[in-house]
Amino acid sequence: MALDIKIFETITPSRFLSFTIPNPVLPAHLLRVAVLDSPVQLTESPQVAALFVPRTREPDWIFSTESGHLQLLLSSPGISRLILIGNNRINGLDSSPLTYHRRDDAQYVKSLENSLKPLFFALSPKVSVKDGIFDVPVLDYEDNLICSVVLERRAGIFVSEMLVEDIEIESDSELREFRRRLRFKRMPNLVQTEIRIVPQKVFELDRVKIGGEVKFRPDTKVLVHSYLIPMVASLSLIGSCIEDRFRKGLKPKALCLGVGGGALLSFLRTQLGFEVFGVEMDEEVLRVARQYFGLEEIQVCVGDAIEYVEKLASRDRVLNLVSGEDNGDCNLNHANVFDAKFDVIMVDLDSCDARNGVIAPPLEFVKKHILLAARSVLSDFGIFVMNVIPPTRLFYDTLIHEFQEIFHELNEIDVGNGENFVLIAKVSPVSSPLSECENSFLQKLRIAILGRYLDSIRKI
Repeated sequence: MALDIKIFETITPSRFLSFTIPNPVLPAHLLRVAVLDSPVQLTESPQVAALFVPRTREPDWIFSTESGHLQLLLSSPGISRLILIGNNRINGLDSSPLTYHRRDDAQYVKSLENSLKPLFFALSPKVSVKDGIFDVPVLDYEDNLICSVVLERRAGIFVSEMLVEDIEIESDSELREFRRRLRFKRMPNLVQTEIRIVPQKVFELDRVKIGGEVKFRPDTKVLVHSYLIPMVASLSLIGSCIEDRFRKGLKPKALCLGVGGGALLSFLRTQLGFEVFGVEMDEEVLRVARQYFGLEEIQVCVGDAIEYVEKLASRDRVLNLVSGEDNGDCNLNHANVFDAKFDVIMVDLDSCDARNGVIAPPLEFVKKHILLAARSVLSDFGIFVMNVIPPTRLFYDTLIHEFQEIFHELNEIDVGNGENFVLIAKVSPVSSPLSECENSFLQKLRIAILGRYLDSIRKI
């Protein structure tokens, strides 16, 4: 069916269309053209922009899905319509290339841009053309990815399609930097988990290649995801109490709501000596975490984190979890029994909204009875730590208000990436009778996170 070009004369909120055309630079190939209108009308004179997809990255969900296209549009201020142009390589998962290597496409893109100016004109609203002067800016897509290889694609019951990939990224030092990522198709522009990986055997770096014969293993000794480091830094607020736990021969307890690849849980256990428990909605995500991301010797139950906290709060002293390779559901009626009070609860949950993109925490979590339930399962000096990606200032202010209504004190860390904040709520005032030089836990914490964000905690 022929495409009626007149439909592009006006902006229609959230309209998404894609089609193919011959590639004017490579005549034997086709180009995929995808057009998305902003979900909100920004101005009376809508601005149109184009973006060329890096060659061989066309099957990446960032560029091949409507949700990925939407996030690209939302991250481009003032743009009402975004046109994506890439080689037509999206023919299903089986035919998609599993590897990507960055290449210099500047000359190719310039040739395409000159050839496609009439198309850009045709795909622009009438009101965008004034006095015969017309121009569609071409946006640059830049990230630090050098190369990547997909290790596995899977579908979970709740998260749907996901993939695990090994990548090499640009490094500020002379050493090369290799990472492993977990990504979900429903939020293609968001990296759910990222860890550092190192070769299993010693090789000369020049011989190491992503997707080659060299095998990699997870390095759980470091945190590379930007917001996880400030979440861990929050433990400094109760450093004296944690030190007291250790001096009494006890391990502090952490409950992590949202596991993903398990980078945070593994770090708390291996580097800081915590007894860690987790709750993960999707059993397939948990399997991936154990197989690819080094999650081991940590008790995790499969279920809804919010429901779990409510169940936990309804019990006075009993928490039951199933450990090991057999995953238990989140009922509290069997298996191991111990004191249900935690020294820290860390929340790393998110959702995706068609209008605002990624939101953390989910809206369901911003309710007084949920926060009250969380407070009730914390120890007397416990803290409640939450990763926050606020879609609006109102959302963030409302969340702060709910915290301040329930907890003794609220602190904030601005991660500094223009997206994440970490909120830290204290159950009660905590004194610090020990200096850092007397507190071995604080010394260990400072070393583990290289001192980052310890001086960035701000009381709200």
